[in-house]
Amino acid sequence: MYKLTLTAAKKLLEIAEERARQLGLSSDIAIVDEGGNLVAFYRMDNARIAGIDIAQGKAWTSVAMQMPTANLAQTALPGGATYGINTTNQGRLVILGGGIPLIDQGKVVGGIGVSGGTSAQDIDVANAAVQAFEKRQHTDNEYTRARIGSSKQFYNY
Repeated sequence: MYKLTLTAAKKLLEIAEERARQLGLSSDIAIVDEGGNLVAFYRMDNARIAGIDIAQGKAWTSVAMQMPTANLAQTALPGGATYGINTTNQGRLVILGGGIPLIDQGKVVGGIGVSGGTSAQDIDVANAAVQAFEKRQHTDNEYTRARIGSSKQFYNY
């Protein structure tokens, strides 16, 4: 099974940062391991200070719940199946979109959390990194080249 390394986490941060720039965002981006422990964090210039905890909370939640945080958003509304879930775990669960687990061979090996835009934008930024991570899984070697968005830059991952 894949072990998320600092080197890999840094590459995921680079990919997410590039996508945030393409969208005109200043984002906070967190990468956590399979236990929800912070591996790497990046705060873009002018990113909101509040986004630091939000991004880390999204990454942690995606690992703890083993699902994207956006999945919780609808069910956590009043009358929803998980209404009030965000008040559990000492309020640590974040139900805003932008947290996505990193999965290898059916097991959660880490997660990414992004804060800086709308939930849809944060999901877009996180998905850029997740897609690169998944692309790595489908190649014979650990590193592949991923093109993100309309940028002509390629990232080794």
